[in-house]
Parts: sequence; C-alpha cells; structure tokens
Amino acid sequence: MKTMPRAYYSKPLAIYLVISLLAFTAFSAPSEAMFIPAAPLEGSPGSPAETECRTADLAKIQTALESKVVQQKLSDYGLTPGEAMARINELSDEQIHQFAVNTDALQAGGDAIGSLIGLVVLAILVVILIYLLQGRIEIKSK
Repeated sequence: MKTMPRAYYSKPLAIYLVISLLAFTAFSAPSEAMFIPAAPLEGSPGSPAETECRTADLAKIQTALESKVVQQKLSDYGLTPGEAMARINELSDEQIHQFAVNTDALQAGGDAIGSLIGLVVLAILVVILIYLLQGRIEIKSK
C-alpha cells in the first residue's frame, strides 16, 4: 500500500479546509417551512393589491423599455417600444411579474457583487498558495 508523501504544507492546508468548512456550515440560516393557503384573501383575482402589483411591474418594465440600449435591440428585431408594450399588456400577471423581476439584469453592468466576491476569493487563494510555497515557484524554459 502506497502512502501519501508528507509535505510541509499538508497540515496547514488540512487545518484551513476544516476551518473554512466549519465557517460555511456554522453561519447558515435555519430553514423554515409553513403551509401556503389555497386562496389568499388579498391575492384573489381583481383585488386592489394585485392591481397595484401589476401597475408597479408595468411601470418597471416601461422604465426598462425607455433605455436607449433596449430600444436599439427592439428596433433591431423590428419592434417599436409601443408594439412591445402592447405585447406585454397581453401577458398574464404572473408573466409580467417574472419579466419585471428579470429587468434588473438589463441595466448596464447588471449585478457585479457575485463577480467581485469571486475575484476576492481567488486573490486570497493565490496569496495563500504563494505563502505555502514560500516563493519556490520556478518557471523554466526549454
């Protein structure tokens, strides 16, 4: 049976992995479950709450359609903003809500928080790797 060669970095790496996994699991939020009523009183079709929600979603979509980038894409597809809004008005309330939620991704730049966190984690890993190798990285050309 072959044994794994013991390297000077195996113990700190194992400790780092254990601590990081404990940190990820220790700070997770507890899950919750509950029953959903079959027909909520405020969510019944035609209620004022549903009408306000649809109006807010349509206003959000209208704001997104006023963007120059979106108008250019619509004209590339052969649609005017008026025709696009007429087609949107034909959608159901659920489809309009889903479309309004997705309009945040249309904004220039979108949501960069995930990318920023990924870059920070990658930079930390590179620094740890360089620290563990103690500067013994060699690049040789043939």
